[in-house]
Amino acid sequence: MSGSLPFYQKHHRHYDRAYRSKEVQSAVRQYHQSSSYAAHSATSSRGLRASKYSGLEEDSKVSPLPKRAKPTYLALDKENQIIGYVVPIFRGRFVAAWFLSLEHMIFGVEIQLTLNLFSSEVEAQHLEQTSRKYAIRESAERISLNKMILEKDEYHRRMNEDNLQHAPDFVIKPRSHTVWEKQCVRLHCTVTGWPEPRVVWYKNNVTIDPMAHPGKYKIESSYNVHSLEINRCDFDDTAQYRVSAMNSKGELSSFASIVVKRFKGEVDEFLPAPRQRKCSTHIVDKFGVSFGREGETMSLGCTVIIYPTIQRYQPEVQWFRDDVLLKPSKWTHMHWSGNHATLTLTHLNKEDEGLYTLRVTTKSGYETHSAYVFVRDAEAELEGAPTAPLDVQCQDANKDYVIVTWKQPAVDGGSTILGYFVDRCEVGTTHWIQCNDTPVKFARFPVTALVEGRSYIFRVRAVNRAGTSRPSRVSEPVAAMDPADRARMKGHTSAPWTGQIIVTEEEPAEGVVPGKPRDLAVTEATKNYVVLSWRPPGQRGHEGIMYYVEKCVAGTDSWQRVNTEIPVKSPRFALFDLSEGKSYRFRVRCCNSAGVGEPSEPTEATTVGDKLDIPSAPGRVVPTRNTDTSVVVSWEESRDAKELVGYYIEASLAGKNAWEPCNNKPVKGTRFVCHGLTTGDSYMFRVRALNAAGLSDYSQESEAIEVKAAIASPAPPYGITVLESVRDSMVLGWKQPTFIGGADITGYFVDYREVVDGVPGKWHEANIKAVSERAYRVTDLKENKFYQFQVRAANMAGVGIPSQPSDIFKCEEWTIAVPGPPYDLQLSEVRKHSLVVLWKPPVYQGRDPVNGYYIDIKEADAPEEDWKGVNEKATGKTYMKVCKLKEGVSYVFRVRAQNKAGVGKPSQVTEPVVAQTRPGTQEIVVNVDDEGVISMNFECTQMTADSQFVWCKNYEEITDSTRLTVETKAGKSKASFKTPDLEDLGIYSCLVTHTDGVSASYTLTEEGLKDLLKISHDHKFPIIPLKSDLAVELLEKGRVRFWLQAEKISPNAKLDYVFNDNILTHGEKYKMNFDKNTGIIEMFMESLGPSDEGTYTFQLKDGKATNQSSLVLIGDVFDNLRKQSEFQRKEFFRKQGPHFVEFLSYEVTPECCVVLKCKVGNIKKETVVIWQKDERELKVDEKLSFTEGVLTLEISKISKKDQGIYKVIVKDDRGTDTSVLKLTDQEPKQIFNEVLYEMLKLLAANSATPLKIQSTAEGIRLYTFVNYYNDELHVTWHYRDAAIAFTERIKSGVVGEQLWLQISEPTEKDKGKYAIEFFDGKGGVRRTVELSGQAAPSSFSFLPDRARVAGGLPDVVTIQEGKALNLTCNISGDPVPEVTWLKNERELVSDNHYILKFESGKFASFTITQVNTSDSGRYSILVKNKYGTESGDFTVSVFIPDDQDLAKAGKKDKK
Repeated sequence: MSGSLPFYQKHHRHYDRAYRSKEVQSAVRQYHQSSSYAAHSATSSRGLRASKYSGLEEDSKVSPLPKRAKPTYLALDKENQIIGYVVPIFRGRFVAAWFLSLEHMIFGVEIQLTLNLFSSEVEAQHLEQTSRKYAIRESAERISLNKMILEKDEYHRRMNEDNLQHAPDFVIKPRSHTVWEKQCVRLHCTVTGWPEPRVVWYKNNVTIDPMAHPGKYKIESSYNVHSLEINRCDFDDTAQYRVSAMNSKGELSSFASIVVKRFKGEVDEFLPAPRQRKCSTHIVDKFGVSFGREGETMSLGCTVIIYPTIQRYQPEVQWFRDDVLLKPSKWTHMHWSGNHATLTLTHLNKEDEGLYTLRVTTKSGYETHSAYVFVRDAEAELEGAPTAPLDVQCQDANKDYVIVTWKQPAVDGGSTILGYFVDRCEVGTTHWIQCNDTPVKFARFPVTALVEGRSYIFRVRAVNRAGTSRPSRVSEPVAAMDPADRARMKGHTSAPWTGQIIVTEEEPAEGVVPGKPRDLAVTEATKNYVVLSWRPPGQRGHEGIMYYVEKCVAGTDSWQRVNTEIPVKSPRFALFDLSEGKSYRFRVRCCNSAGVGEPSEPTEATTVGDKLDIPSAPGRVVPTRNTDTSVVVSWEESRDAKELVGYYIEASLAGKNAWEPCNNKPVKGTRFVCHGLTTGDSYMFRVRALNAAGLSDYSQESEAIEVKAAIASPAPPYGITVLESVRDSMVLGWKQPTFIGGADITGYFVDYREVVDGVPGKWHEANIKAVSERAYRVTDLKENKFYQFQVRAANMAGVGIPSQPSDIFKCEEWTIAVPGPPYDLQLSEVRKHSLVVLWKPPVYQGRDPVNGYYIDIKEADAPEEDWKGVNEKATGKTYMKVCKLKEGVSYVFRVRAQNKAGVGKPSQVTEPVVAQTRPGTQEIVVNVDDEGVISMNFECTQMTADSQFVWCKNYEEITDSTRLTVETKAGKSKASFKTPDLEDLGIYSCLVTHTDGVSASYTLTEEGLKDLLKISHDHKFPIIPLKSDLAVELLEKGRVRFWLQAEKISPNAKLDYVFNDNILTHGEKYKMNFDKNTGIIEMFMESLGPSDEGTYTFQLKDGKATNQSSLVLIGDVFDNLRKQSEFQRKEFFRKQGPHFVEFLSYEVTPECCVVLKCKVGNIKKETVVIWQKDERELKVDEKLSFTEGVLTLEISKISKKDQGIYKVIVKDDRGTDTSVLKLTDQEPKQIFNEVLYEMLKLLAANSATPLKIQSTAEGIRLYTFVNYYNDELHVTWHYRDAAIAFTERIKSGVVGEQLWLQISEPTEKDKGKYAIEFFDGKGGVRRTVELSGQAAPSSFSFLPDRARVAGGLPDVVTIQEGKALNLTCNISGDPVPEVTWLKNERELVSDNHYILKFESGKFASFTITQVNTSDSGRYSILVKNKYGTESGDFTVSVFIPDDQDLAKAGKKDKK
């Protein structure tokens, strides 16, 4: 027994027998020698034998023995800190069971050990007699086998990475801190998870970006330890900090708070008090009410202006939907770009409908903006099918059970919805499974048969008679697990391993049969299913329990188990397949490994049917006006409605009965604003309620209401300032309210109160009658007293609330010399690069009258020192157009007045305005109508029912109608000038009231007025514009065409054709055409006679518009036109028969023959050609070619006897044509002499002999001979293709018929190619020679020879087919030439058919092994070296035996 060890040491992962020391061996020996060890060892051996085979069989069943309770094995110190694990020592037969329990605790492997507690007495005696040595060996084998199983399981676990993945978990959470100002603090945590989680730090739910705050934050991550360090904490760092860890398996967050304290010690009195800077936040470019459709992407955005500007300052930006904070997800993306906040809804669904609110929080507070987003249904896949349900959620999730809820859609497709199908999909897959076979009408459905530990998503589809709707948006993933386990996973941290095992003694607990379930109740009952819920029993032991559900018909005691196959793990259960209308009772039993417990108390009798009733119809519906595109609908709530989900509102044009949903997401209140209505139309409304049971009936239809902006009292004015102060009165100015209530402001009321020692008194009315101006003098004040003021605005709806009390002003006499501030600044005509500033003169003028104004500008977020002037020179007007603005930049303005004493203090600053041209902005368009009336037109698309057009001249409203007439219709207004002249020059502007500043202007200048008056005159006395004036042209047959073209002409236009003041009419002589579509006017005449000389005029009239165009044809102009007409007429008739296309001419050929030729057209077979000389017909042998139509007559050897007049006549039955050529030496042309001259030049050039080389005493002479030579023959000498420049050494000349080139004292540079070129005026002849050493041995005796073919080749070779041909020739030249053989100018290559050889540098041979007919052709040998090239040619003719006689005859002819 000395080799035996306690089982917990042997089973340890790092166990090794070598570790046992002598002390341990002694302790173990004493332990085994104890008296009780034998019995325990026997029992342990029995258990080991029983489990030996179960460890090898994977499909072994669970032992029926009760499970032991799992005690807490954590060792704690006095401060409840974990210091290790406690391993209890068991006695007797529980050793093996404890061993397996310890295995599960340390390594997460649970192996159930089957113990047979009811062994027979014989077997017990046999086991007691077993030797201790055998028991020890069997125990060792058991441990070794378990170790092998564990190692194999560990190996497979590591190979399967998916089993290692788990959600993030905080081993060490960040701890809260309290620090002093200017101290550093560090938060750190330890996170586990696989895949490795991504960790993000937040401050008050705003992501911390170290790059945005350099030096402030430092974030580090190393080996799963993450830290956030905050440098030099200040009071603003007091916040709640959150660290979020996320991977593909889930997300987990932990929170910690930091409190920064300020030191409250003595403060140095000499230190200045800290400056408290407040941030003002303005939200501009706000998003409005938006409409989208399912599946689309929508972005909502606002521009946020924070003043003063703080570098890298990021406010807290939050988005809400229906007062619920939105978080980033795949459906919602949030972005902040420095001054613009954007929310993007990536894939709209009806769940996204609602009131969206943007809240921007700064240190000084927060600003919000809200607008509603409507989401319309996507097009149904089937016509008549309902729209998709919405807001699918999972509730009451357990191990194998979850309740899915949803909301019914607003549109049923035209027929009642029969029910809904619920689909589920396991997370990580794309396979959807339908959960219910028949549609359920209840908007709540329990889904069972889930696999514990897996996550699911759900969707719902509605169905009616037409078909099934699109599926809803999927729900959030939900895990099928016990709620207690889910809570434990979120908040429980596992104990760290300390490396210590502390052994204690603890008595194990026996298996306990669970008690009765508690609080069994029917939580939900419909005609499709019944849902039961209960609480677990108080007595259940330490192991998990399951449940059996039983039912019986009410009034009987026959209980039937519902879930006979699989027990229920969750304390929830849904029963289906119950008979509707019957009453049932239910009870539940618990079970575990110890057995099945007693049943719970049965429920009361429950009748199968819908317990939840459909709500009743809502009460009276009352619509009220809101805006020009919306109506507020309110109604009475449904009575006795249970579990009300909300209401759907529908609208229809009055009398149409075409109802459309106003909202696709139920609203819970009894008031809703319906947007997207058409201004001026009348609508009716109705409402229906809904809960999980269904939708109620419709309410009664409301009264029809016209969509029109509601009238409300205006908002309070603001910006109260003092414009003038005297002893007993003060003049106040203020700004118009931002909201005027939908109606014009009728006036203002001013209140004042006296302030004594900072304590304000009672308010007093300053005016009883409303004042229309935004300035008022308050009288009856006391000098040197202090006062506060407030102003209220009034309209048709009543008097609004008063403004905030103004600053405290002192009533005293102003004695300053400069003027007071201008007031009532307004901005209009805002465009992307310009706007117009308007103001009113100051009330206080100073000592002298105001003589000008200065306008200042700066960007809205710029500091005060950035004010700069717009105009360098003061303007005397009370308006100015400011240009050169930057698009998208926000600006503010102020105005200062000046007089002789100087410039006064500035006015109040305007509100910020962004330089941009809003979509749909229109400009004033100047138009001149058909009557010549000049008008200015302006159109507005943002008109409301109360909007009006206000026309101004020089920004003062036009009240005098003597110069202008204004007409307004719908959204268009026209201001027409009555008698425009210089008095009307100026700036005309148009403003539309009750809009967002819609305005435009037009400047009428003197030059512009002149252009408009000219256009007006043209419209009063219109002229038909002409594209071209009257013109004449000749057509085929000599016809004459008179024509012109007008720009545009109506079908009612009239036309007169006039000749010499006489109106012409359509007839035999004059053919007329007037195409009103193209504006082309034509008149045709077949020919011109002497009586047609004169003036032609076309007169047009189209309504009031007239025009005419004339053409004068007299004198030479008319005569030339008439001759051309007659010629073309004759030509036309000539070409109707055979005629000459090219008349008779001559040509001298290279053979010195004269050819007379002409070209004839329009010929046929019967056409006759006659050649004549001197009126006598010539007999020619050449046949006439009718296809080409070219006639030639060749005179081979011309002489003086060939002079004469040559004529060609072509004729047939269609007509006759003649062409004549005078080939004589008589004036004026002397054509015969020209022919002879050309022949002489041609003969001279062509008769030149080849160039030859002659050695002379002076050098080398190149020469040639010609048969004829005269000075007209141009001769040029060339050397290497360049003209030779003659010198004393190189000369040329002519001796008789010899032309020579003399080269004196030749050198090696003179070698090369020489040429002589003859040019006769039309073409050229060229003779060349290669000058080398062999050419003139006496002069170039030192030069080598050029390549030559010495001889040996015949001219023609005739050979029979099938024979062999062999030819040899001699080759000379130094260096040895290159030899090339050619056939038909193509190079030959030696092969089996052609054998080409060049031997000894002298002999070249050519062999054709077997001749065939394809070998016939022209062959050449080409020899070449660097001094020259030469070739030899011969012809090969191949014949077959039958043609042998023909071949011989051919040879004879050749000889």
